[in-house]
Amino acid sequence: MTDCRPPADRALDLPDDPKLMQNIVWFARALRKAGIPIGPGRVLTALRAVAVAGFSDRRDFYHVLASCFIGRAEHRAIYDQIFRLYWRDPRYVEHMMALLVPSVRGTQDQRRAQPAERRAAEALLDGAAADPPLPVADDEALIEIDARGTQSDTERLRHLDFEQMSVAEMTRAKAVIARMAMPVRPLPSRRGVPDPRGNRPDWPATMRAAARTAGELRQLRHRRVGTRMPSLVAICDISGSMSVYSRFILHFLHAMANRPQPGWSQIHAFTFGTRLTNITRHLRHRDVDAALAAAGAEAQDWEGGTRIGACLTAFNRDWSRRIMGQGAVVLLITDGLERGDSVLLGRATERLHLSARRLIWVNPLLRFDAFAPRAAGIAAMLPHIDSLRAGHDIASLEGLAEALCSPHDNGDKARLLALV
Repeated sequence: MTDCRPPADRALDLPDDPKLMQNIVWFARALRKAGIPIGPGRVLTALRAVAVAGFSDRRDFYHVLASCFIGRAEHRAIYDQIFRLYWRDPRYVEHMMALLVPSVRGTQDQRRAQPAERRAAEALLDGAAADPPLPVADDEALIEIDARGTQSDTERLRHLDFEQMSVAEMTRAKAVIARMAMPVRPLPSRRGVPDPRGNRPDWPATMRAAARTAGELRQLRHRRVGTRMPSLVAICDISGSMSVYSRFILHFLHAMANRPQPGWSQIHAFTFGTRLTNITRHLRHRDVDAALAAAGAEAQDWEGGTRIGACLTAFNRDWSRRIMGQGAVVLLITDGLERGDSVLLGRATERLHLSARRLIWVNPLLRFDAFAPRAAGIAAMLPHIDSLRAGHDIASLEGLAEALCSPHDNGDKARLLALV
């Protein structure tokens, strides 16, 4: 009698010593340590799939496991690196050590680790130390090079791309961002402030004082120009290509929103992918992890698609008049890779620029030296911004903090306009 039950309900025909099953389980653990969300259910599905598909061809084995473990397009890079190191390369430990341990190889430049290679290496090594140095003969001179003083860890971390960071480096980077100095310059206000040494006569206050003395004018009151703190509005792209950078910039915004010293009068934060979401109230939470977890639960389109023009149009229609009445500084965090109508995106960006005191565009694509505004969406947005800044490492966020207080900073806008 033929067993008509689906493969998921059948007993798996595994050998007595299932080494392959153990390797798949350890492979799944490495993927989870590298940042891919994999639970026991996916591991069981992978075991059943391999039992059905067999292990006769490595390409088939690669795609079978990929269909079970990859849930998002951005997880492909991590999966590829760990699969290559774990299954295909017999000397994968040396490859991983080369990514984690610096070595001296003459004057030849080292290849920079691709995104996710460092996290893949750390996930497989799981904290293992490098091999001890080889023994040398008595007549051989042992040359030791101490390179600890050449560049501090903090300086290297400042210029390390967020996408290239390991899990431990991400934790350190978030701590550096939380301590980052963010000075905010006050703006002149049309409302005067009473001041005996002010340069403007305060006629209403003078008349009120005279009314208390039967109309006798005894002292002329003065006032000076008052100041007010500006408001900040951040509109952050959380699509798949921006997810890593958006998380760090949200850490940056949370640090500004919870500063004890005087800063921005109000900070409003919005996220968008396929729709616009207001996460302002979540950034007021003192704990940054709880704040971002609540913001991620509120924004259901995290790491999804992107519709920049439609979301900016929705912001201009629903929120612009409510929170930008006094001319707030606007941070637009996106790579500008629009899949929709670029004409709509240009009009929405122009309308946003007219409503803001300053519009600063943060684009992580500026980390590439050969970046040029060839995409239609980027070319449509570029003329309607005041400043263009990168946001791919800690050093660029420090430059962004300075640009927020500088009314004449334009970043890389002039250079890219010359390439249009």
